[in-house]
Amino acid sequence: MLSMVIGAFFAILNETLLNIALTTLMKEFGVSVTTVQWMATGFMLVMGIVIPASALLTQWFTTRQMFLGTMIIFTLGTAICAIAPNFPVLVAGRLLQAVGTGLLMPIIFNTFLLIYPPHRRGAVMGVVGLVIMFAPAIGPTLSGVIVQHLGWRYLFITVIPFAVFSILFAFKFLRNVGEVTKPKIDFISLIFSTIGFGALIYGFSSVGAKEKGFLDPVVDIFIAVGLIAIVLFALRQLKSDSPFMDLRVFRYPMYRLGVLLFVLIIMLMFASEIVLPLYMQGPLALTASAAGLVLLPGSILNGMLSPVMGKLFDKFGPRPLMIPATIVLVLMMFAFSRLGTATSIGYITVCYLLLMVSISAIMMPAQTNGLNELPKSLYPHGTAVMSTLQPVGGAIGVSVFISIMNARQAKVLETKDTAEPAMVIHAMVAGVELVYFIGIALAILAVIIALFIKRAKPAIEQTSEKA
Repeated sequence: MLSMVIGAFFAILNETLLNIALTTLMKEFGVSVTTVQWMATGFMLVMGIVIPASALLTQWFTTRQMFLGTMIIFTLGTAICAIAPNFPVLVAGRLLQAVGTGLLMPIIFNTFLLIYPPHRRGAVMGVVGLVIMFAPAIGPTLSGVIVQHLGWRYLFITVIPFAVFSILFAFKFLRNVGEVTKPKIDFISLIFSTIGFGALIYGFSSVGAKEKGFLDPVVDIFIAVGLIAIVLFALRQLKSDSPFMDLRVFRYPMYRLGVLLFVLIIMLMFASEIVLPLYMQGPLALTASAAGLVLLPGSILNGMLSPVMGKLFDKFGPRPLMIPATIVLVLMMFAFSRLGTATSIGYITVCYLLLMVSISAIMMPAQTNGLNELPKSLYPHGTAVMSTLQPVGGAIGVSVFISIMNARQAKVLETKDTAEPAMVIHAMVAGVELVYFIGIALAILAVIIALFIKRAKPAIEQTSEKA
C-alpha cells in the first residue's frame, strides 16, 4: 500500500503542477495559448485512452510488473520534460507522464480491493482519497514557488528523486496479488475505445478554446465521433465472452448508483474549481495566485478528511454520510448562486470549505460502496470504468458549465453597452449565477440518488450464464 501511495502522490501532483507555468512556457518556447494548452489537453486525452485498457492489462501482467512499469514510464516522461530542448519534446514527455498516471489509479484501486476485506476498504480508500485531493490542491501553490525561485524545469527535476524512490521501494517491498489470466485481446474493442474516449475528451476539452463553443463544427464532429465509437464499443463489450471492459458491472445496483453519484460530484467539483477562480479574477479583481489561495484551504481539508470519512463509512455505512452531505451540497450550490460584485472573500472561503467537506463525504464512499458489491472477477473492470469516467466527467462538466456561463454573459450584453466595465462585470456575475442554479438541480439529483443507496454486500461469483 505504501509503495503505491508514494508513487500515486507524485504522479497526481504532476497533473496540476504545470498549470501555473503555462504562461512561462509560452514565453520560453514562443508558442501560442492554443498550442501550450496541449500540455493539459494532451495529458487528459492520453489518460482517457489508456485508462480503459487497464482492465485488460491488470489481467495480463502481475501487480509488480504493472506498478513498476507505469512508474518507470512516468519517470522517463518526467526526465524528458526536464531536459526538453523544444516544445514538441516537452509535449512528448508530458504524454508519457500521462500514460503512467492514467494506469496508476486503476492498478491501486484493484490491488486494494484484492488485499483488504470490505469492512476495511473505506479507511483504505480514504487514504487514496487524501492523495487524490491533497496532491492537486498543493500543486498550483507549489508550482508558483518553484517557477518563481528555481525555474520551470525544476517542476520536473524535483519530482524525479521521489519517483525513483517509489520504484526502488516498490521493487523491494511490493508483492503480487490477484491472478494473471491473460484473456484474449480484442483489438477492435481497443480501436473503438481509443477513438471513442479520445475523441469525446478532446471534443469537450476544446470547447473553451473555440470562439463558437459547442457551435464550432470541429467540436461537434469530435463529440459525435466519440459518442458513436463509445456506443459501438459498449455493444461489442456486452456481446463478447471476454470483454475489453466488462460493462456488466452496471448490473449491480449499488455500483450503478455509486458511479452516477461519483460522476455528478466530479462534474460539480471540476466546474467549481474553474468557475470560482474566473469569478474571483473577474468581478472581484483578485490575482490568479490570490484566487488559488482562497480555494486552497477547502481542497486541503477535503484531502485531510478523506481518511476520516473512510473510517466512518466502514463503521456506519454510506447513508449516514451521503444523505446529509448531499443536502449540504445543495445548500452550497445555492450559496454560490448568490455571489455578487461585493461578496466577501471570507464568504467564498467558508462556502468552498463546506462544499469540499460534503464532497469528501460523498465521492470516496460512493466509489468504495459501489466497488464492494462487485464479485472479485469484475474488480479490474469496475475500477477501470470509474477511473475512465473521472477525466470524461471532468471534461464534460468544465466545458458545459463554462459554455453556459459564457452564453449567459453574451445574452446579458446583447442589449447593453459592452464597453462599460460595470456591465461586463454584471454579465459575468449573471453567468456564474446561472451555472450554480443548474448546479442546484444536479445537487438535488444527488440527494435523490443518495436516498436509494444502502450498504453493498459483496456479490458471490456468478456463473457465466447469469453473468
